[in-house]
Amino acid sequence: MTLGLDVYTLRAFEWTPFQFLDYAAGLGVQLVHFSEGRFLGGLDEDHLRRVKDHADRLGLALEVGMMSICPTSHRFDAGRGTAEEQIIRMLGVARTLGSPLLRAFLGDWRDRPMERHMAAAIPVLRAVRSRVLDAGMKLAIENHAGDLQARELKILIEAAGTDFVGACLDSGNPVWALEDPFLTLETLAPYVLTTHIRDSALWEEPDGIAFQWMAVGEGTIGIDRWIAKFAELCPGRPLSFEIITGRPPTLHRVWDPEFWRAFPSTPGWEFARFLRLARAGSAPALQPPSSAESDRAALERSVEWCREHALNQI
Repeated sequence: MTLGLDVYTLRAFEWTPFQFLDYAAGLGVQLVHFSEGRFLGGLDEDHLRRVKDHADRLGLALEVGMMSICPTSHRFDAGRGTAEEQIIRMLGVARTLGSPLLRAFLGDWRDRPMERHMAAAIPVLRAVRSRVLDAGMKLAIENHAGDLQARELKILIEAAGTDFVGACLDSGNPVWALEDPFLTLETLAPYVLTTHIRDSALWEEPDGIAFQWMAVGEGTIGIDRWIAKFAELCPGRPLSFEIITGRPPTLHRVWDPEFWRAFPSTPGWEFARFLRLARAGSAPALQPPSSAESDRAALERSVEWCREHALNQI
């Protein structure tokens, strides 16, 4: 299985793309995922070709990403042009770097419920279909920061067109969207193009259900079984580490009726799976606050754990 690094993990270092690539080669991964254009250090053609040449010398494949492509999301930056213009511009970047895909997202948890944002994003995607296909690529839409549940992302992908749209499957974000990560995997497996991988601790509190992101192997969701299932359902797709630790726990106040205004369409059976997973978990030990060095240490623990405890089960 190809292992990759989403450089967002190491954002605190403010490295050049060449430093990210050198670090990834030393880590022993085969893929570097530049999930945001800012990490590339510039988008001019000559600079991008130098980045591509450096990756080639190190034997690293590249993937490229961008930010929100949904005009109604508060995460969308209209100052960069229309959503279609931004996608077309980043398709050129991805093509120069040899990326087979362009990762993007709609918004985050503050946009929920998502129906109107899905309705705004689908025409944007359809409008760039020919440009994506002409570039020989696909768009990989992420289940991002508590925005889309798997069922909703599946609807979006199928409505836009599976010939040019797929999923960037994030293993940590389902718990932000009130979803069992195994359900997310099962639902989106046919559409997965790439991944962001991290672990989660999930547990029940008197006021609801809490979660916290962890280094891979340090959570409570059964990430070893999740990776084995991923290998079965998504053969040939990479595992790219996006490790985020040191943030305070997030509490879903699921016993408050007002909470459900953000999740009006969630079926009871889906929530039951999430609740069962939470009741089987427990709160983790206190984490140190996030820093550049703690992020790197958590990443390196994750890669080592995955090689020792997960990949040998595949």
